[in-house]
Amino acid sequence: MIQDRAATASLLLAAMVILLAAAFFARPILAPVTFAVFIVAVVWPIQGVMQRRVPKLLAMVVTLLSTLAAISILGYLVVWAFSHVAQWLLNNTARFQALYGQAVAWLEAHGLAVQPLMATSFSPAWITGAVREIGGQGYGLLSFVVIAFAFTVLGLLEVDLAHHNIQRLENARLRESLLTPAKEISAKFQKYMLVRSTMSALTGAVVWVFALTAGIELATAWGVIAFVLNYIPFIGPLVATVFPSLFALAQFESWNLALIVFGCLNAIQFFIGSYLEPRIAGARLSLSPFMVLFAVFFWSFLWGIAGAFIGVPILIAVLTICGEHEPSKWIAILLSGGDRNKPA
Repeated sequence: MIQDRAATASLLLAAMVILLAAAFFARPILAPVTFAVFIVAVVWPIQGVMQRRVPKLLAMVVTLLSTLAAISILGYLVVWAFSHVAQWLLNNTARFQALYGQAVAWLEAHGLAVQPLMATSFSPAWITGAVREIGGQGYGLLSFVVIAFAFTVLGLLEVDLAHHNIQRLENARLRESLLTPAKEISAKFQKYMLVRSTMSALTGAVVWVFALTAGIELATAWGVIAFVLNYIPFIGPLVATVFPSLFALAQFESWNLALIVFGCLNAIQFFIGSYLEPRIAGARLSLSPFMVLFAVFFWSFLWGIAGAFIGVPILIAVLTICGEHEPSKWIAILLSGGDRNKPA
């Protein structure tokens, strides 16, 4: 009996490793398809409501155009904000060079000879290269969105057909096991995006006001970056606080002021992300912070920036499916961040 269980566990582990390896190597196809499925799950209920009043084709066109407009606006904001930051960086490279020299001199005065090491592994040119790399990732993400949009069109065209085919299944239990989780996942995805968008807009506005009040240059760009990056839990807010702090260090040439800026930005992110957002999202979307962080890092490792964004929705879908079946319900309970029996 024990040997059978060990063999079963080994087979499951091997199958999981093979599936994850396939997901990694097939990311050019699977990543856009997964993103498209997520978009379809979010926007199709809206299209369904529109179809009751207008023809189906018109409802689909309006839904697609609205989705494309929203994604295009986010993409434009990313390119606009980072291009302004990159331009400021190129125009003020001398400031970073001076700070670099001061840091090396201070460390050497305290007995730490780091100049040879930093000369080979770090230089102001590295910062410029990092910014350019981010810009290249942004353009790659734009092409990813174009491919995913094509899958979204096909997905919206076939949602009704898929629903009809499931309804034709003779096995009532199988029918219910497919339709119920699908509806629940779609509803959770909608609420997740609504809450995430609201909190991102609030974060961007507060960061913008703080940057203006503190006299930090590129205040609008920092607000936009905080708004966009907040869609990626943990990693996005971290980047949105580190970058302005480094630029504040170069602008004010004061470590104390830079640390104050870093602390204030982190306080803003912590209050909105750890206090307001969980209370607005409710117990229905409550997830273990450990699993959220793991999902973001794991899927970003597999699929890059797109994986970092889609990691939490994948986690939500997996836990919802687990919660709908008794043998796996314990997984959903264990990995949730609150009382799943509490009404949302």
